[in-house]
Amino acid sequence: MRPLLYLLSFLAVAGLAFWAYRENYATQHQLKQMAAVQDEIASLRDEISMQKAEWAYLNRPDRLRDLAAINFDKIGLMPIQPLQLGVPSNIAMPAPPPLVITGAVDTSAAIDAALNAAGVTGNAGASVTAKGVANLTIIAAKPGAKDEQIP
Repeated sequence: MRPLLYLLSFLAVAGLAFWAYRENYATQHQLKQMAAVQDEIASLRDEISMQKAEWAYLNRPDRLRDLAAINFDKIGLMPIQPLQLGVPSNIAMPAPPPLVITGAVDTSAAIDAALNAAGVTGNAGASVTAKGVANLTIIAAKPGAKDEQIP
């Protein structure tokens, strides 16, 4: 029984050694591939920065102005004038959504607060229905003045 146990132990150790060997080389292969991809990313970033610098160099305003002047008879480029641009009033804006009032709205408290803030005391009554303003009467009384009705 003991020799069988030794044999199984030896086979298990040999199997684990073979698995560790394969995993080691697979890991090294993946690390090499990752380094190659990182090198490619770095070179592409360098190319992008070089192209950005070249684009900035080629699009200098003084260079473009000189090229437009040299080739004016061929392409006829003119400087942009403010009148060539539109005005904000030419922009089509969407219509505001309609205001829908479904029931009566009492605004007497708001009118009383506005009158009190203005230093005017008195009564205010208003009711607004879904069809519009039905009745709006402001009765204002100033201290020492006659009652007057403001339509």
